[in-house]
Amino acid sequence: MLESIKVTEQLHWPEVDFSKKSIFSTADRVVSPSQVCLERLSSTVLQGLLGAGSHSYNVLLQAEEEKKQKQKQSLCKRPKTSVRRGSAFSKRNRLSLARRKTRLPDGGEKPMPTNCVLSGSNCSLLKPTRNLAIVGSKMGLTPRAAPQPLRKTSTQNVPRPGPPSLHKAAVSREAESVKKLCILTAIKPSNVEKEKDKFFKSDFNYNPQFEYSNPISAAILARHNNASDHFLSQAVNIMELALERYGSYEMFEQLTGGNLLTKSRIWSSVKRYMEKEGCVGEIVVQVTDNLLSRASMTVVNGRPTMTINASSAREHWLEGMLRHEIGTHYFRGINNCQQPWSSSVGRKKLNLKPLNPTEEGLASIHSVLFRKDPTLWRAALLYYTVYQARQMSFSQLFHNLGRFVQDPNTRWDYCVRAKRGQSDTAQPGCFSKDQVYLEGILKILRYRDKIDFPVLMALGKVSFEDVDRLKPLGQMENVRIPHFMQDQARYAEQLTKIMAVNQLTDEELKRLI
Repeated sequence: MLESIKVTEQLHWPEVDFSKKSIFSTADRVVSPSQVCLERLSSTVLQGLLGAGSHSYNVLLQAEEEKKQKQKQSLCKRPKTSVRRGSAFSKRNRLSLARRKTRLPDGGEKPMPTNCVLSGSNCSLLKPTRNLAIVGSKMGLTPRAAPQPLRKTSTQNVPRPGPPSLHKAAVSREAESVKKLCILTAIKPSNVEKEKDKFFKSDFNYNPQFEYSNPISAAILARHNNASDHFLSQAVNIMELALERYGSYEMFEQLTGGNLLTKSRIWSSVKRYMEKEGCVGEIVVQVTDNLLSRASMTVVNGRPTMTINASSAREHWLEGMLRHEIGTHYFRGINNCQQPWSSSVGRKKLNLKPLNPTEEGLASIHSVLFRKDPTLWRAALLYYTVYQARQMSFSQLFHNLGRFVQDPNTRWDYCVRAKRGQSDTAQPGCFSKDQVYLEGILKILRYRDKIDFPVLMALGKVSFEDVDRLKPLGQMENVRIPHFMQDQARYAEQLTKIMAVNQLTDEELKRLI
């Protein structure tokens, strides 16, 4: 019977590296000047905006010249500014326009933009900014602004724009995300399929020799080679309980995850969830059969894009994935944008603790929230695998995982994930990041009665340990709180249920944490 069950737990990385994707939208929408980050505009646009002459001056001068030459075509509609006949541009008009220049962050001056659209290199349609921060599966985006109608306006009536919205935080977060993603990209083996073929042909006794396109230093690998056994007993107990109930992981997946969904049902489920969260239209959603992972959040044409693997989307697990990606990472990223600690400088100034394990722990709790059986299997197996990899070769680790997972492809994926970064996997060693999921879950459950979860969500990418002191400093207006967190009584009941199903006790957690 077990042979007929399709295993869908795949832990590969996306083949395309999005770590250097542009964070700016390419949507053809007209926006207010306050939405534009001038430092990131193209050189052509900057030249048009920040040239020696005023942009409005150039428009008027061009219109006057065309009037003299009686040409019918123009690059921009002429603003309704009176110009004295016989003079290309009067002294009074030049002074008026000079007074309407705005001050840039670096101390320079910029003339007031108009809503005219110029062809060629003189002007460009300004496009809205998208602020994106990616760490693993972590997202952050500034809220979308309503499109502004394109209309003819007088240069004299154009309002003074404010400073670029959240720009410094955006650039800082992008730099931090790229730095972190570079590590994850660097430790991704480039010859996985070739080594997998050798490993399977050797009856699982060969230790893969991984190659890397951009290997990182041994010093960096050493910092991530510190596996902990602090919660090992809890991880093993969680998995053994599941095996007692279901007989195998494969049966656990089938019975608790439910049937695979058709693409039409995936679409309807995602749409229904986004309607609950009020974020329809903010995220592009794609459904495919070719994605190696269960889901991925990337940036495509400057917009957040979530791709879902139809071959692993199960009816009872799909909404948990959406709560993880959208309800936790995406919303906390949006809320973080408006906080004083949105940049690395702000975090350092306030001496903030690392966002993990809180970030991944909270997202992992939300993955199993409201499940009929919220067993913490995935977090437990990741924790266990990393610990064993620290002291085992690849082949030894593979055989050891047979205690919990039968399918060889699933075991291979977990082993590669724990051994990534190594070249000779015959040597003991691990990449310890995957232990943060269970660690974060248990720490949050330990203090669940003291944590103000809506405030933790509203403050953005912060540790629950920093909430009390940051709350007076936080910007609490226009924050995004997921729908499933708004009924705090029900939310607390679900946390208690997670404790009970995984046989975790408050006494045990207090002793450990």
